[in-house]
Amino acid sequence: MPSMGSIGDCYDNAVIESFWSRMQVELLDRRRWRTRLELANAIFEYLEIFHNRQHRHSAIGWLTPIEFEKRQPSTVA
Repeated sequence: MPSMGSIGDCYDNAVIESFWSRMQVELLDRRRWRTRLELANAIFEYLEIFHNRQHRHSAIGWLTPIEFEKRQPSTVA
């Protein structure tokens, strides 16, 4: 189903649709889960360990989020 909004507006679902599609292929479709807890733990690990720390993102120059943050100048409040 296509995104409900037009390009660039706050109702555009393309980013989250892309994320869910990737998670479906990289995690959810690879095996069957015996319990909800097992699935919840796998999703947490996918998000916190792989996606947020190791996965390279096109929007930030194919860097991992950690690499991207290290390159940003630090700001002191």
